[in-house]
Amino acid sequence: MASQLFGLPIAAVSLTDENRQWFKSRVGVDQWEIPRGTAPCADVCDSSQILIIPDLLASNCYRNSYLANSGIRFYAGTASDARGYTLGAMCVLGTQPREVSEQEQATLYDLAAMVMAQIELQHAFGRIDPLTGLSNRHQFAEDLQDMERDTPKGQRVAIFTEVVHASELSTLHRTMGPAFLDELARIAAHCLQQAIGSKSKLYHLGGCQFVHLVNQTSDADLLEEATRLRQALLMLESTRAVPVLVRPTMGIAPFCLSDVTAEDVLRTAHAACLDARQAGKVAGLFSLDLDAHYQRRFTLLGDISRATKTSTSFIWSSSHASPLTNESAWGRKHCCAGNTQPWVTYRLANLFH
Repeated sequence: MASQLFGLPIAAVSLTDENRQWFKSRVGVDQWEIPRGTAPCADVCDSSQILIIPDLLASNCYRNSYLANSGIRFYAGTASDARGYTLGAMCVLGTQPREVSEQEQATLYDLAAMVMAQIELQHAFGRIDPLTGLSNRHQFAEDLQDMERDTPKGQRVAIFTEVVHASELSTLHRTMGPAFLDELARIAAHCLQQAIGSKSKLYHLGGCQFVHLVNQTSDADLLEEATRLRQALLMLESTRAVPVLVRPTMGIAPFCLSDVTAEDVLRTAHAACLDARQAGKVAGLFSLDLDAHYQRRFTLLGDISRATKTSTSFIWSSSHASPLTNESAWGRKHCCAGNTQPWVTYRLANLFH
């Protein structure tokens, strides 16, 4: 829209951090980010004022900038503010020098306001869990991407917290009602956030499941931290903050930012939590060996399911074949009797030999 309104080939919504400027949205430019140094949008963020550069090559400040060296001659940008903080800029750019009228400046202000309204709306409804007020899994994925941009080889650890086991949620839902589960999630969220403090950000994944990230350290220290958080949750029962017995279990999954997706992190951390609960432990570290075992088991079950369908289909076709062989007659006898298991076992034995 900005590109069309100004009749310019390039328009972008930029966000600026300490070292770089990256584009949340863009048209007419291939790069997703550029260095912050001598970037006009960085100066817009610093001043929170509109910045108009009719000709970058005629400017002492920007003639050697990244944009000027890329063939950009004209720049106009204004700050995108949220809750008093300047996050970036709404800008339009051209390959020829030009001026900006007062009406165009007003249009640029309006566009920047529209951008921030959309960002805040998305943040409020798409990234924040309305029940607990915590960031949700969508924000977790976005935050992980930002971390990976800043430190691609950075090492982090996900600590997954399951306050109540999933198998117990249906019972609580039936006996206590959904409002109770909502209140339990809110109380647990507040308790965990207090225990974690400002050093880490807590995410609500749904139900009574949470995750947060910490820096890589020794396994012993990680298990000690998980145990400390669990004890904080157990205090909810002793102080009668919740009227039911909670059995929190923690899963710990170290990872490298550049090697995994957010889905991978959540899966492995949850797997560590499930393994710990099955082993009767309060917390557990992710195990590649156990994970490989479950992956093989899942694949095998899928293969057996497909083989069962194939075998059952073979029984049906064989039992209607003529003349009957000994095998097809045996299949008809057992299939018609409703007992296909011996035949399936027989066929699977052949498949696996």
